[in-house]
Order: sequence, then structure tokens, then C-alpha cells
Amino acid sequence: MQYWNESAIYEETCPKCGGTVEFYKDDTNRKCGRCGHRMVNPRLDFGCAAYCPFAEQCLGTLPEEFVGNQDNLLKDRVAVEVKRYLKSDFRRIGHIMRVAQQAEKIARDEGANLGITLCAAYLLEIGEIEAAARYGTPTADQIIAEGQRLAAAILGRLAAKEPIVQGVGTLIEAYHRRSDRDSLEIQVLADAADLARLEEMRRDDPLQVREFGLPMVERLLTASARQLAQKMIAL
Repeated sequence: MQYWNESAIYEETCPKCGGTVEFYKDDTNRKCGRCGHRMVNPRLDFGCAAYCPFAEQCLGTLPEEFVGNQDNLLKDRVAVEVKRYLKSDFRRIGHIMRVAQQAEKIARDEGANLGITLCAAYLLEIGEIEAAARYGTPTADQIIAEGQRLAAAILGRLAAKEPIVQGVGTLIEAYHRRSDRDSLEIQVLADAADLARLEEMRRDDPLQVREFGLPMVERLLTASARQLAQKMIAL
């Protein structure tokens, strides 16, 4: 602490009563002196708590506003695991990252379940890779089975909660069967994949964007995706 300056101690507003709570920069959480609510330090990065099974022992009882964000933070660890799985396949890594980035934009605008949707966005295509290596020309059932198996293994290593594992598995199946288009999360994933392809088309062959991009806009399922696609085409 002898090297701390004035920025190491600061005040934050209690989300429950609006009172002032003083934090040291290494505090994980503190209790509001006015209402007794224990709030998380908003200036600390708690990304590790999204996947660490010992988070509660480390941080104490996790405040409710942080617990609600754990599922969203998990997607960063899923992204790392998918990159490890794909190793030097940089083309596919780039494509999956673009799908996930577009999915996050659309999901936030449309109000989809961010945690499950973004984990699924990273995991959608790995079943195709594994199934192709095993079966040559795989069926949809084989792609789904391999995708769900790998997704469950990756999420299991990250100590994801069972509802997330089940939810991602359900989205993987619905996506590859092109079913359940009433589900907002499936609409987000389908649109994100199309936007990623449009983004790649604009990079590789800009002249094709207007020819093939406009029909793509018409088949998009969400208003947010259509707005993003129109911006891409206009550039």
C-alpha cells in the first residue's frame, strides 16, 4: 500500500439505496453502511469467477448483481478453449470469432439469453469438424452428436452450470436441424452466421456484396441483424 496513490481509494454508489460505499482498489466487495447491502467492487475484473469452482470461497458470498453476469463472462473462457481445439486453423478461428461478435451485438439488441447464446456461437461448428474427421461425409445426426459431446466436455471443464450445458446442446441441435425458428436465440445464431459470411464476402470480394448481400438481408430473422447488414452493404 505504500505505493498506492489517491486513485487507490474511491467511492461507488450502492445500487440498492444510492448511498456511498468506499472501496480500496483490492477490495472484492464491501457492505453499504446505509442499507447493509453487500456490493461487488465494480472496478475489479471478476472474469475468473465465471468458471472457477472456488469463486465463492475466494470472493465470499457473491453479490446477486454479479451472479447474474457469470453466465455472460463464461463465453470468454469458451472462446479460449475453442481456439485451443482448432489449433492453427486460423481461417476457421476467424470465422467463429466473427460469428460470436455478431451474435453478441444482435443478442444484446434483441434481448436474447446472452450466456447461452454466446457460448453456443463459439461451439456451433466444432461438431462439423469432428464429425467430418470421423465419418468423411457426416449426417446431421452425427454432426449434432459430436457437437453436443464436445460442447459438454468443454463446458464441463469450465465448471459451467447444468442449465447452460443443456441449453447450449439444445441450440446446437436446433441450429443444425434448422428448426425451432421461433426461438429468439436460434434466430440470433442464424443471423450471426449470415452476417459473418457477409463480412467475409465484403473483405474477399467487395463487388459481390451488393449482388448477394441484398437477398441475404431479406432472409435475416431479426431487426438488429437487418440493420447491421444494411450498414455493411452501404460501406
